[in-house]
Amino acid sequence: MTDHDAEVLIAGGGPVGLGLAIELGQRGVRGTVVERHETLHRIPKGQNLTQRTVEHFHFWGVKDAVAAARRIPKEFGIAGLTAYGTLLGDYSYDWFRRAAVRPFYFTDNDRLPQYDLEKALRDRAAEIPEIEILYGWTVDEIGQDEDGTTIRISETDGVERRTLSGRWLVGCDGSRSVVREQAGIALDTDDHDKRMVLLVFRSTELHELLERYPGKSYFNVVNPAYDGYWQFFGRVDPGKTWFFHCPVPADTTKENFDFEALLHQAVGRPFELTLEHVGFWDLRIASARAYRTGRVLIAGDAAHSHPPYGGFGINTGFEDAANLGWKLAAIQAGWGGPALLDSYDGERRPVFVSTGRDFIGRMIADDKAFLEGFDPTRDKAAFEAEWARRGSGGDDDVTGFEPNYEGSAVVFADGAPSARGRHRVEARAGHHLAPQVLASGENIYERLGPGFTLFAQSAAKVDAEAFRAAATRADIPLEIVLDDGEEAAAAYRAKLVLIRPDQFVAWEGDAVGPSPEKILRRATGWP
Repeated sequence: MTDHDAEVLIAGGGPVGLGLAIELGQRGVRGTVVERHETLHRIPKGQNLTQRTVEHFHFWGVKDAVAAARRIPKEFGIAGLTAYGTLLGDYSYDWFRRAAVRPFYFTDNDRLPQYDLEKALRDRAAEIPEIEILYGWTVDEIGQDEDGTTIRISETDGVERRTLSGRWLVGCDGSRSVVREQAGIALDTDDHDKRMVLLVFRSTELHELLERYPGKSYFNVVNPAYDGYWQFFGRVDPGKTWFFHCPVPADTTKENFDFEALLHQAVGRPFELTLEHVGFWDLRIASARAYRTGRVLIAGDAAHSHPPYGGFGINTGFEDAANLGWKLAAIQAGWGGPALLDSYDGERRPVFVSTGRDFIGRMIADDKAFLEGFDPTRDKAAFEAEWARRGSGGDDDVTGFEPNYEGSAVVFADGAPSARGRHRVEARAGHHLAPQVLASGENIYERLGPGFTLFAQSAAKVDAEAFRAAATRADIPLEIVLDDGEEAAAAYRAKLVLIRPDQFVAWEGDAVGPSPEKILRRATGWP
């Protein structure tokens, strides 16, 4: 140990905190995670895991464990269905078909309850010597100065108190983050003034009723009575357990509302069920005004929160962890410059603002406008034409969701970071790298190093060696992937592609324009 208990203190050992600890630990950075819950909650949230998230699991060494924990067979798929009025009504179409973007990622997507995912992450974290996890402890107070941070913690169900110190502190402690509040970071909120219920229930009969919709894992009902807000069903265990979200009156409690009748109405007929959990949450979109203040940073729900529309939440948090982890590690190793850590806020915060505005908020507004403008009892032909247009209009909520860092201070691309973009195989600075098969038969994702990686067609070997020499002089970790073929370079439309540790492109070209030193300095946050 040095004069600090850890290099990075992490408040919160949920999925994002564990993911960050693994990202750091695999890079040799010592982290201490403080998590108030010793046991895992059995509420099935955060289930839809995108292809991009499973890429993280691949690099964190947990992909196989997550796949082994999967409860829903592959044949159920990861796609959803939207129905009008009731789940068993006359109108429905396929929705949120994530397979549409599969070619742009190295891995398949997955689906499992958050508690099963957390178990896999906890097991992986326990294998990494650099990670210490204190289960059953709560962060009460934080502090920082120019040299480091401190946290005062207490036993969640006891009387013991401790003080820990670290060079950095990251709050991954949820939407009511103590770290964010005590760091003085304000929230911008878009309150929808909706009380939502979360029901978890068991029903084999519902599974039988929905056999008419094969290969579907979740179901979205749009009903005029709910002003564009969803009644949302999801499978937990095939044929057994379900979850359900829906708006309810503001004064609803567990005791004063008939939840079975609500479920029957949403489905469109009575069916047998057994309620297992009733919980409530307020529908709002919230984003912190900064993701960093001094040596204190925030990630996941501590930095942003929104309703569980489209499965953006947990996946957005994992992307925070991947983006922040390599940058903190670079700062600790000495090759990360002063602008690198600032780029975490500069990249991730605008992407979430765009997610909330351009996807979640827009979905609610679009559904509301549709329900107000079209009604099959008023004008059946107009309704059916618009319903068909919605169902066949592509999956813009999937294909158009392409978080990118154009305009970031540490990539060579103009523009502004956004969640809206287009998936393309072409290598573009600020965008996620699409997988490609090399002349060796390997996928480039099998060759990416833990630091920067330079893809170079053999014709650009001289420039590749210039990059290697520049990286060596600056002590920047760089893997060279020299490809003897032409297909990958043609697909990327570049003979040289500089890839960051988080699999985003920092720079691309056919030859070195600015010097390799200048490219590497900017990509690592140096002036």
